[in-house]
Amino acid sequence: MASTSTTGECDKSFSSSYLQLRPEKLGLFDLLALLLSSNLNRRKFVESSEETEERFERRWIIFISIVAQKLLLAVARPLSWFGSLIELWLNLVRINGGGLSALLFNLVRGKVVVPETTSADFVSMIGNVDLRLDLDETIPPEDQGYYYTQLSMMSAKAAYENEAYLKSAVTDHWKMEFLGFFNFWNEYQEKANTQAFMLRDGDKIVLAFRGTEPFNSDDWCSDFDISWYEIPGMGTVHGGFMKALGLQKSLGWPKELPKADHDGDGSPRPPTAYYFLRKRLKDLLLQGGDGRAKKFIVTGHSLGGALAVLFPAVLGLHGEKELLERLEGVYTYGQPRVGDPEFREFMQKIMRERKIGYYRFVYCNDMVSRLPFDNSTFHFEHFGRCHYYDSLYDEQIVDEVPNKNYFTLKGVVPMMVNAMYELWRSFTIVACKGPEYRESLAMTMLRVVGLAMPGLPAHCPMDYNNSIRLGRAAYRASKEIDKDL
Repeated sequence: MASTSTTGECDKSFSSSYLQLRPEKLGLFDLLALLLSSNLNRRKFVESSEETEERFERRWIIFISIVAQKLLLAVARPLSWFGSLIELWLNLVRINGGGLSALLFNLVRGKVVVPETTSADFVSMIGNVDLRLDLDETIPPEDQGYYYTQLSMMSAKAAYENEAYLKSAVTDHWKMEFLGFFNFWNEYQEKANTQAFMLRDGDKIVLAFRGTEPFNSDDWCSDFDISWYEIPGMGTVHGGFMKALGLQKSLGWPKELPKADHDGDGSPRPPTAYYFLRKRLKDLLLQGGDGRAKKFIVTGHSLGGALAVLFPAVLGLHGEKELLERLEGVYTYGQPRVGDPEFREFMQKIMRERKIGYYRFVYCNDMVSRLPFDNSTFHFEHFGRCHYYDSLYDEQIVDEVPNKNYFTLKGVVPMMVNAMYELWRSFTIVACKGPEYRESLAMTMLRVVGLAMPGLPAHCPMDYNNSIRLGRAAYRASKEIDKDL
């Protein structure tokens, strides 16, 4: 996810009200001052449009947010190196037979296969947690709801992978048309740190945004970044997510961009996500396309889910009626909260008027889907109804998930008990549900971590994938019972 800017000031005249945290300007004395002084505007690490003094509860949450970001920025390089080593080791073991003994045997014979990080065989940490690639071919054409739910889930999971992997998955395994993999510029980070890809399945285009990479400090910074901007006509929206989608310094969300600028060396920068994807979809759906694509859907997991929600929001802000009429559905998995009650009403109006389906999936104690907080201090809210799955993979349609803000004392014991059950389930699920639900060693290790941090492994695509597949199995079984009756 996008982090706060590390490169100087920027004009925020596009926003009528804002709070921006700047962890790169934080010093030790500032931490103490933040807790002891109620006037934030005196602090160089906080930029706010409001002159009012802040309550301690709000300052405490700001303290947690900015310290977390400061630490993440400090360990960014070693965290990235560590992640690269973990991914290389997991791929080395998998490609050489799937076990340590097979790897050692190949080593003795001098036939060790070293994975190329840009090859179709190389799988990310997220991919190693859940190696499943094939779609459920038993879904009949008339079950379009389940079909696109699963295709969206698998696309959201695949969005973490490299271009070669994606092209192979889409064309060779799913037998669909690969429309491209894209790296997008984040003006505030001054790097290309937002990714997405597109495919065509029959008359529909799927746009999938990548979510939070486990060893990417920039991504995690926005999980903890509570900066926000109030956008006239839209509401108050999470700043980090907007930056990742293409929020422009000084300009905010202009309908059209000025002439593209360049890096300091004169070379053109990569495009920003929203403006590039809007044009690409117009070309495919409205202006001179080959006529095969009629509709599109947007999907994403984690940060990708937030971007999947924000994309049609900015389309609505810009009055892109024709494109919104082609948007059939938005599918999100483990999506964090994006905006305030005004943003919720703005989105509900767009979805209702344009008849766009919104399908938000949450698995059990997933912590990311419960952030930022929905309380009197920070008014972030979800909108629409939620497909909620418990640890038995039973589905409920709810307005709000249990323990909606995650960090509550009364929820600690139940979450830890559930984490123990999920670890036990990882060893028994094959016997209960079949070999396709076998958990990798990486996933089992995450379950162990979950004993100390319940809700962290629940955010992984593995449980979302299981929920969709087993939910489909339960639906199929209920239909058979109905036939017998």
